[in-house]
Formats: sequence, structure tokens, C-alpha cells
Amino acid sequence: MRMEGILRLEQERTARDAGLATSSSEKQPIPEKSSKAKTRRPTLPHGDRPLEHPHLNLDRGVRAAIARLSAGVSVHAFIEAWTDWAFHMCESPGRQFELAERARQNALKLAGHLANLGTDVVPPFAPKPYDHRFEYPGWLKPPFQMWQQGFLAVQDWWDHATDHLRGLRPEDADRTRFMARQALDTVSPSNFPSLNPEIIAATVATGGRNLTEGAAHFAEDLLKTLTQTHDPAPEGFRVGQALACTPGTVVFRNDLFELIQYAPQAAEVQAEPVLIVPAWIMKYYILDLSPHNSMVNYLVSQGFTVFMISWCNPTAEQADLSLEDYRRTGVMTALDAVNAIVPDRKVHAVGYCLGGTILAITTATMARQRDDRLASITLMAAQVDFAEAGELLLFVDESQVAFLEDMMWDQGYLDRPQMARTFSTIRSEDLIWSRAVRRYFLGQDDLPTDMGVWVADTTRMPARMHSQYLRSLFLENRLTAGRFAVEGRVIALKDISAPMFVIATETDHIAPWKSVYKTQLFTDCDLTFVLTSGGHNSGIVNQPGNPRSRYHASHRPTGAFYVGPDDWLAKATAREGSWWPEWKIWLEGKSSGLVPPPASGAPDRGLAPIVAAPGTFVFQT
Repeated sequence: MRMEGILRLEQERTARDAGLATSSSEKQPIPEKSSKAKTRRPTLPHGDRPLEHPHLNLDRGVRAAIARLSAGVSVHAFIEAWTDWAFHMCESPGRQFELAERARQNALKLAGHLANLGTDVVPPFAPKPYDHRFEYPGWLKPPFQMWQQGFLAVQDWWDHATDHLRGLRPEDADRTRFMARQALDTVSPSNFPSLNPEIIAATVATGGRNLTEGAAHFAEDLLKTLTQTHDPAPEGFRVGQALACTPGTVVFRNDLFELIQYAPQAAEVQAEPVLIVPAWIMKYYILDLSPHNSMVNYLVSQGFTVFMISWCNPTAEQADLSLEDYRRTGVMTALDAVNAIVPDRKVHAVGYCLGGTILAITTATMARQRDDRLASITLMAAQVDFAEAGELLLFVDESQVAFLEDMMWDQGYLDRPQMARTFSTIRSEDLIWSRAVRRYFLGQDDLPTDMGVWVADTTRMPARMHSQYLRSLFLENRLTAGRFAVEGRVIALKDISAPMFVIATETDHIAPWKSVYKTQLFTDCDLTFVLTSGGHNSGIVNQPGNPRSRYHASHRPTGAFYVGPDDWLAKATAREGSWWPEWKIWLEGKSSGLVPPPASGAPDRGLAPIVAAPGTFVFQT
């Protein structure tokens, strides 16, 4: 069997986990396909309890059908939020008077501005920083500015109407604000050709060709949505050619992942290798985009031996994959393989997004087991505490999770469009409506970019794993509450002693920076924290030479007192440029020096090279 070389390491670790000594005669290889599920429908909900009664399964089938129609969004949860808000508003005459006064003030501001239309007077209402719908200069001219200001005045009123209210559950207030914003976005004047000056100008300039081309785009997109088909990447953006093209070799493969070892680019490399754990909600090559912005290429060029996990794109047959599978058969098996290829050296472990969360769980478990194989830990835009997880929390309560579980129970996974819609609605102004105007009314094609090609190359989430993730981490926040168990025993992040490098991004709406910052609250180890410009992806893919890059950084020694995020930001050192060079220097400081680069794989240990990078799993659809 191919895994023979590292199976002995895996079996010894298994014995250590159980607190048992294993003799050489008792060592058995781990089946290479142990993670593959045989059943299509996972055992959900609430852990691992199957639902056997046919009436209950009928209920779940009906809810699964409703969930598909609503993209997994629970209507019950939203009705409950509106009801909670409406009842508390009825009991708050003071807030009603305040809102009436707000409406009067906004009306007076609008009336006053109407009297000065066409002048250089600053409009009373401004779009939000992330709202680009009104950037066209024509919105500053009458009558378009009147429509724009009227819309923004109503938006301002609803922002105040759905603000937190005494007695109203904060999550219900946030949810009603979110729903009010979504409803208002549908009637924005920018969405209507007769009210949008940019569409009118384009129609006049092209003789209406923009509308006919936009109609063709709409028909094309509708057909793709109905048939669930995707266009191949355009020329110049093909995976393995222009993207994910750093030279390397797949040196290990099981049903869950492929392990890529990248070819050295220097005569000497740092003795300690780097193992990167990306999120399985995305293809790994966000960290190996084009050569100029590839984090992998940067690390290799700076003299590091880099290994990358390339996760499989799970199907219905893998519905029973669990978080523990991703930890044990994924991260730990990859670590064992790296140790076999680069023996007697510790490893720099790097986790991005959800990959960082599972890496934190893994390292806390290793610390409990006195497993000291890690030289350092880097967490990039990764949360360990989910109490402040931003607008994604709007989609996570008991009703929401149950809806998603029923839908996944029926199809075996959370599908790609269902996840994409969730992320898009969080910034619907730009990701949905602005794109729709450009494509369907202005007739503009989407300009291909390496990041855009990667965004469209989405993956699925196994049903059991995603249910565990939503319940144990998002819904119940067990990891930092001291209630997250691995192999029957609770783990603690404070057990981690390896130095940490934690990166958060300023405008991250998936892992808000103050949520990522809380890693400092739940650990005691030596920790460097960086807050960089950009969002969840653009802040991490932040190559040197980007003129808009900046970051704040600080170092917390072992055992130092906790400092809150606002106080930290006020005192942290501000620096221009990319954070990558600082991270490179930090990794070098945690390494033991330069050595000749290791060979590709370890054939004598069952880790012979299989296929050239980027491997085969990255092409799974």
C-alpha cells in the first residue's frame, strides 16, 4: 500500500492518543479510504442520532424542499425577528416619536436640498463606504440627485428604525436591519433604466445596443443557473497554466486531500518546512494565484520548503465526513507525511479561514498530547471565537441550522450556489445589484481576473461536517467556551505553547478583524498580531509592491496581559506595504537555519511523487 511509509507514524500517534503502547507486531496500516462515506444521508441533526421514524423523515423532506426554494434561509427565523421588532416597537412610544422626528428632519433636509439642486452644495445623505452604485458623475445632476437622495434618506430612516431597542434581542434587531436593507436594495433608483443616468447615457451613446447585449447576458446567466453549468476559465486564467502554476509535485493522496510539495527555488532552504492548511470551502489556489501574487511562490522564492493541502470537492457519497475526519485524516495525516519527507524537523503550520480554525483545534489537541512537532502556527483570517462573527451570524440560529441540515440531509452536501448566495447577500449592493446593472443594463462583460476565476470555482461542503461546524462553533461557540471535545476530551487553546502569527483584515465581512483579534484573549503563547488593509481574500493575497497596502502590527510576549482591540489599534505601529515580508522575517526567526533542499517525496517511505502540481483534486467539479 502507498501509505506504508507513514502508516506506522499514524498508528503510533493513534496509540498515543489512546494512552496505550503499541508493539511492532500490533501495528496495522490505516486503510487509505477510511474517510469515504457509504451512505448518502448523514445522521443529522444534533450530533449523530439517526431519525428512524418515517413521519419525521417526511417532515424533513418537506423542509428540505422549502429550504431549496429559499436557498437554505429559514422563513420562520425572519418572521420571528420581524415580530419581535414590531412588538417592541409598539411598546416604545418614545422610539416612535424619535423616528417620527427623524422622518421630519430627513424630509426637511431633502426639501432644503431640492431648493439648491444644480449647485455645489454638499448633499445631506451619502452612500455607505462599500456602496458603489452612485459613483457615476451623472448622479450629481438633477433630477437624478433628487432620486438618489430620496433613496438614501429612506435608507437612513430604516437604519435608525432597526437599531437596537431595549428588550429587543440584538440578533433580531440586526436581522430586521439586514432584511430592510435587502428590501430597499430592490427598489434603488440605480436598478431602473429610466432612473439611472449611467444607463440612459449608455443607451443614447450605443443606440440601445447595451440593452440588447444585456438581455443576451441575462438569458445566458438564467440558462446557466437553471442547468447549473459553468463556463471554463478564460484563456490566460487556466488552472495549472496561469493560476496554481508554482512548480511542484503531489507526494501523497487519500480520499480527502492531495499533498503538494513545491519545488525549491534556492540552493539552500530553511530547515523547517511550511505546511499550509487552506479552507475546504474554497479551492486551495487562492494562495497560489498568478505568479506575481502567489503566496506559495513568494515563500518558495524566499527559501522555504512549502507543502499545500488540496482538499477534495466532496460528493453525496462523502456526506458523513466529519470535522474529526478533516482534523485526523486531513491535517494530522498531512503533518505525518511532511515529517516523513523532512524528518527530524519541526513544521511551520499555516491555516487560512476555516483551515485556520481546524488548525487551531488540531494544535490544541497536539498540545494536550504533548506533541511538539510544530515550530510555529500562523492563522490567516481565521476565527477561534464566533461570538462576534459578523453578518454571517444572521444565518445561524436553531431554525436556520435545522433548515440547512434538512437540505443537506436530502442532497448530502451544501451546494456551491447555496453558499455563494449567502456570501453575496452580505454585500448585495456591490456583489448583486451593481453587477446586475453593469451586465444586464450596460451590456458589459465581466472582466476576468485571477481572483474572479477562483471565486467562481466553488466547492461543496459535506453535510455532517458542515452541521457540526455550524452547531459546535457558530451556534454554540464551544471552542472558546471550554466545551469542544476531541476524542472525548475537552481541548483548551491556552495549552498551545508554539509561537503564533495571527493576521486579520480590516474590511473582512466573513471573519471580522475584532473576532480574529480575540485569539489573543484565549491564548497565552508568544503571539504577533497583524491587521492589514483589504478584505477576507484581498487582505491575505497582499503581495509586496501593492501601493495601497498597509498594516498594523504588534508583538505580545508569553503571559502578557490582554489589551482590547480598540486600545490595541490606537497604540499599534502603522506600516506601509505588504505584511508578507514581516511574516517571512518572523518565520526565519522561528527556524534553525539553512540546509540543502529536501528531495521531492520519500519513495522509501511510501511517498513517491504521484503527479505534477496542481494535482487532480483541484479540477474536481
